[in-house]
Amino acid sequence: MLMPFRARKAREHAPPPSVGGDRRVYAIGDVHGRDDLLAQLLDRIALDEAGRHPLPRLLILLGDLVDRGPQSRQVVERAMGLARSGEEVRFLKGNHEEMFVAAARGKAQAARLFRRHGGVETLASYGLGPEDSARMSDEAMARWMLAHVPRDHVDFLDDLPDMLPLGDYLFVHAGVRPRVALHAQIPADLRWIRGDFLNHGGRLDKMIVHGHNISADVDVRPNRIGIDTGAFRSGRLTAIGLEGDRRWFLQTGD
Repeated sequence: MLMPFRARKAREHAPPPSVGGDRRVYAIGDVHGRDDLLAQLLDRIALDEAGRHPLPRLLILLGDLVDRGPQSRQVVERAMGLARSGEEVRFLKGNHEEMFVAAARGKAQAARLFRRHGGVETLASYGLGPEDSARMSDEAMARWMLAHVPRDHVDFLDDLPDMLPLGDYLFVHAGVRPRVALHAQIPADLRWIRGDFLNHGGRLDKMIVHGHNISADVDVRPNRIGIDTGAFRSGRLTAIGLEGDRRWFLQTGD
């Protein structure tokens, strides 16, 4: 059904979304165990910021810090260091944090899912070789994680929030359920949703900045901006910069 003319004109002339004028925001997509790329991108953000007028900075990581890449432990340790640094930094919980935490709390069923989605690489960074992982049952893997993954890492990842609203923007790992108010969204959707969100062309309560769904480059749509560029395999980790109603992107190279 066609949108009424007045509604179309109102949408065409709506002001661009704004993150607010009191800070500069940088949000980073799915790191997936690539601490090397995270270090590079943080350096690029610092250089970018140095070339702009002074403003308080907020750094956001959109979740999926772990799995698939070779340096998950190092990424978690860097994230924890940033959280202690006194800088304004926020981390969101992704579906891979959900799997990691459940397996590391000793749940064999979660370990089965974790194993299939890049968990073997994660555990290698914690000292369990891939050959040993392959020989382990799901129960044994969960027991190993319970005994060997530092509890402060597990607690840190488990305590991460699922969304962060800022001005006209909402930052989230996977997306939102269309036609459901933001206050009524459930964690499973915020961390896992794909098709219903990605295929929705209508308006949403806010402009959604998300990861979770890999694209070759930044995926900018009228109602959402996807910045998961598959860093673990592409070598391209992406950040969006936001200030007022302006936005720009920074990436690591291949």
